Amino acid sequence: MTRTRYDIIIIGGGHAGVEAAWAATRMGVDVALITMQREAIGRMSCNPAIGGLGKGQMVREIDALGGLMGLAIDRAGIQFRMLNRSKGPAVWAPRAQADKTLYPQAVQELLTRATSLDIIEGAAESILTEDIGSGAIVSSEASAQKPKKSVQGVELADGRCLNAPVVIVTTGTFLRGLMHCGTSQTEGGRVGEEASSGLSVSLKAMGLTLGRLKTGTPPRIHRDSINYDACTIQPGDGIPTPFSHMTDAILQPQVNCWITWTNEDVHTHIRENLHLAPMYSGQIESSGPRYCPSIEDKVVRFADKPKHQIFLEPEGYDDERVYCNGISTSLPSDVQQAFLRQVPGLEQAEILQFGYAVEYDFVPTHQTKVTLETKAVGGLFLAGQINGTSGYEEAAGQGLIAGVNAVRWLREDEPFVLGRDEAYIGVMVDDLITKPPSEPYRMFTSRAEYRLLLRSDNADTRLTPIGYRLGLVDEKRWEKFSQRRDTLDQIRSLCSSGGVAGIPLATWMRRPEANAAEFASSLYARNQQQFCTDVLEQILIDAKYAGYVQRQAQQIQRFKKLEGFGLPTDIDYALLTGLRLEARQQLTAVAPRTLGQASRITGITPADVTALWVYLTTHESRKAS
Repeated sequence: MTRTRYDIIIIGGGHAGVEAAWAATRMGVDVALITMQREAIGRMSCNPAIGGLGKGQMVREIDALGGLMGLAIDRAGIQFRMLNRSKGPAVWAPRAQADKTLYPQAVQELLTRATSLDIIEGAAESILTEDIGSGAIVSSEASAQKPKKSVQGVELADGRCLNAPVVIVTTGTFLRGLMHCGTSQTEGGRVGEEASSGLSVSLKAMGLTLGRLKTGTPPRIHRDSINYDACTIQPGDGIPTPFSHMTDAILQPQVNCWITWTNEDVHTHIRENLHLAPMYSGQIESSGPRYCPSIEDKVVRFADKPKHQIFLEPEGYDDERVYCNGISTSLPSDVQQAFLRQVPGLEQAEILQFGYAVEYDFVPTHQTKVTLETKAVGGLFLAGQINGTSGYEEAAGQGLIAGVNAVRWLREDEPFVLGRDEAYIGVMVDDLITKPPSEPYRMFTSRAEYRLLLRSDNADTRLTPIGYRLGLVDEKRWEKFSQRRDTLDQIRSLCSSGGVAGIPLATWMRRPEANAAEFASSLYARNQQQFCTDVLEQILIDAKYAGYVQRQAQQIQRFKKLEGFGLPTDIDYALLTGLRLEARQQLTAVAPRTLGQASRITGITPADVTALWVYLTTHESRKAS
């Protein structure tokens, strides 16, 4: 029989919920994961793919910290590609197309290893709370920011109650989810699955303000209805690169993807029917993702472009569906059918699932701390689309952060916060809290000012020691990491002597033409030892970027000086006369933890930062006296 009391309750079995559950159970607490359907855990609502620009780096970071996503995609990936190979290694990004059936199976199998996890089928109807001051448990940080309520548990739609001092909400696009296809509207977070309405009411009752966002998905077509001769083949890498350092090699067969393009006929047909698109008819008023626009938006915003790329991506080995990446749409089904058949190679396309848009509730992040705990309710954490993000990878990164901080909240430990110089995950969380999104947030390499340091190849070097200290990284992973670290040190030692073609090795490694094959030959000639290609590539990348990294390290030192100025949590910004009205309002809303974080808030000027610094130094000197 399922028990009713846990340390942590997680609502939602998507990518954020999975990583939160994985992290919390690894840290040794009892967790209940509530999901409407057990078989839907880890399901891919949109494109069955993991990684991409900025996103792939985050998956590597999740894996380096001991997370689950990298392990799952390595099992379920059907095409692996390292993106941006034509550019510098700092922005190389792994991506893998997944089998949409095998991926959730891999996630669910991995979760069976979490012995302190109960998976409970049901719909979460409301979050149980009590007013602070009536015996509630509140962490020291939460107490400092004066939450009004504390979590007590969750009530399910069937009347069951589960008790816990911590709840993590990871509801994806299901909070009052409403799907649009032309004038047709259907309640749900994705096709075939019901929306969650009660939780929105519950969140509002706790004093949280909700907003509304929109995302979308393209049509899926039958693979046998495509004329592949009219399309361009897009193969994967000859030797697939795994996401996880725990994966020695990708052994499953790899498939091809294909590319085609829209044209002026397609664009004309879409323009003629814009009045039927929910985004243009007024049926949808919420904001959609600027960086992943619908084909309607592309045709309007980029009217000068004669064509737009479409990636035809198989949804699985035995799946007849092909995902039409690049033409997300909510136009009526007959319009979709008509414009799709004007695309080269898709003249006879059979649509198996029409594209649609989905609107859903989210909690604007001025109400959330950098730990992903809400300010108003002690013990209530949010992760994923509920924080205004878009994408599996962004959700998973937040889930891991929320899971770790939920456990540390229970234990009254210091919060776990990754800096902008430590991880893309740190960049994302800082962006969300300091600049609350008005549209779905998506990670890009350009968001990270220290991206030379935050590469996909060195994620384990940066983060695995942190994951080990937190209790996320098990002994098997730590042993493998330690061996890799020792190998890197050994190679660096060997690089102090010898050379290639008469050029000192340390000099040759910085040359653009330096490659792993020649590097391996040079090292083997001296000590008769073979080294893995990925280790050699990391050494070469470090050497080529050494000068840039040194300059970036100096920038980070300056950055950390600002981050070192902690801001008291009890500042009444309304009383600081040296600040402009807008600055006082923004600082009150965000409640930054440091002067550095304050400087990144939208609308804060250098003069505002100076005024805060003067206040801090005066405040500290008064305390000292």
